[in-house]
Amino acid sequence: MKKKIVSVVLAMSMVLAGCASEKGTDATDAGTQQSMSDDSSKESSETEASNAAVEGESKNAEDASNAADSDSTEAKEEDGMSTEIVYPEIDLTAKDLPDNEAIAFIQDMKLGYNLGNTFDSYVDSGVSDDLTIETAWGNPKVTKEFISAVHENGFETIRIPVSWHNHVDDDLNINQAWLDRVQEVVDYAVEEGMFVIVDIHHDNHPEAEGLYPDAEHKQQSLEYIEKIWTQVADRFKDYDEKLIFEGMNEPRLVGHNNEWWIDPNNEDCQEAIAIINELNQKFVDVVRASGGNNAERYLMCPGYCASPDGVLNDGFVIPTDSADNKIILSIHAYTPYNFALESPGIDNFTASSYTSTKDIDYFMDKIYSKYVSQGVPVLIGEGGCVDKNGNLQSRVDWASYYTAKARSCGLTFVWWDNGQFSGNGELFGLIDRRSGEVKYPEIMKAMLDNCN
Repeated sequence: MKKKIVSVVLAMSMVLAGCASEKGTDATDAGTQQSMSDDSSKESSETEASNAAVEGESKNAEDASNAADSDSTEAKEEDGMSTEIVYPEIDLTAKDLPDNEAIAFIQDMKLGYNLGNTFDSYVDSGVSDDLTIETAWGNPKVTKEFISAVHENGFETIRIPVSWHNHVDDDLNINQAWLDRVQEVVDYAVEEGMFVIVDIHHDNHPEAEGLYPDAEHKQQSLEYIEKIWTQVADRFKDYDEKLIFEGMNEPRLVGHNNEWWIDPNNEDCQEAIAIINELNQKFVDVVRASGGNNAERYLMCPGYCASPDGVLNDGFVIPTDSADNKIILSIHAYTPYNFALESPGIDNFTASSYTSTKDIDYFMDKIYSKYVSQGVPVLIGEGGCVDKNGNLQSRVDWASYYTAKARSCGLTFVWWDNGQFSGNGELFGLIDRRSGEVKYPEIMKAMLDNCN
């Protein structure tokens, strides 16, 4: 057993008066529920990105290397006014972590970056040979230089979300040009020595003839998982263990009243939970049978909508695996939802306030108790907090606390970056896709100070 003290750099700001949970549920009970990402909101805002998101505003153009030490004060000129970012210290005692290879592997991933609104972009029409879909949601074509910038700025892990349904024929054969392009960008990251995650992303729609976890679409979904992962696994079978496959992104009942709020007592949710278990098992079986290094590769599996509750409910089952402890549980957590993702929600977060931090503590402590403490690796594959009218101090507070709490529980966190800095969409942008410049070095510093 390992134990350490995590020194947490936290920003002090005004104490939040209240933390209302969405949908009228109790904040403590809803703590894990409000951590899930709202793809329906994301997808509508993502399609606006081509007009609004690309020309990012440089509010914080100062290079990250000039950031002050953790106990210093930074002064920046912003619209003619001085904004002071403070990094006072607070200590968290890390929980005991089992001494096994899987937990060590997650710890080595340190801090991650999502290449959002890129290969996960899709269009309504079924196109199988159009590589321009990579830029359909407003971000430029990915370059080797940009991936190098992601790594050089401190990220050790990159998640590359991929939507496949626009790039398959009637027999679910993936267009080779699309698969080649995905591999090209994977190789950029591999050459950097990064951990890389590749998934099936926005294919969770029945109209896309992808996967959908209900009885009517069960066989279609199993076939989709089998066909896509047979091809992707074969293409990457000789890559080393730093390449991770993630079976599905946020599998859920799209359009259902419980699309985002899992109810284990609801019959539709119970059916979906059981089918997701089968889809996870199919994914694992297909990859393991594909040969090469896939026999021992780490594989990521989500529960319902990838929420913490998706793996905490009693119906979720970790797939049976021929490899020893190589299943990583995948969760997404934009928590507290009213600050991190909801619009308008609230724009104030105080790292020293229980009112602000309790929902983060709630879901991370439960994930630690049920899984990490038992040696099961868990990754927060998506999270982040949007810019709300320049609330930089609160975002720094959030990034400091969230990352530090995750590390204290043995979790690694992957920031969702959709390349958006301005407009009406969800402003998760952190690194400029054209210049490779970190637009919010204060947030970057807050995370890096707490994950090494």
